[in-house]
Amino acid sequence: MSTTTATTAAAPNRTGLLVGTGAVAAAVAGAATSAVAAVGNAAGISLHVGGAPIPVLGFAMLTVVFSAVGLLLAVVLAYKARHPRRAFIRTTVVLTVLSLVPDVTADAATATKALLMVTHLVAAAIVIPAVARRLAA
Repeated sequence: MSTTTATTAAAPNRTGLLVGTGAVAAAVAGAATSAVAAVGNAAGISLHVGGAPIPVLGFAMLTVVFSAVGLLLAVVLAYKARHPRRAFIRTTVVLTVLSLVPDVTADAATATKALLMVTHLVAAAIVIPAVARRLAA
């Protein structure tokens, strides 16, 4: 009886750890992408895409929003996938590569495109491993 109770009580706890870890990783990644954008801008790289400027805090905001989408994906995979960690890593790596396509095709200077791609890779390098560690292999 206590084994059954411990097992059913552990599932919500694991989800809580996953969400907590994901939230912290999203916040760290948001700060990191804003810092990368600010440093790039200070070094003379334009943050204008299609003639419109991207605010430095916009990098953090979008990073947190898309990290939340990734975290939602992780929660679903934790319950539905046979190998949640593997499925999460494979899916998010593909999504990260796909996120670079708009950067390559953006109406922006080459240095701006490169900076945008770096911010995507920085966010992925922070969020994906942090969340993946909380998923069952």
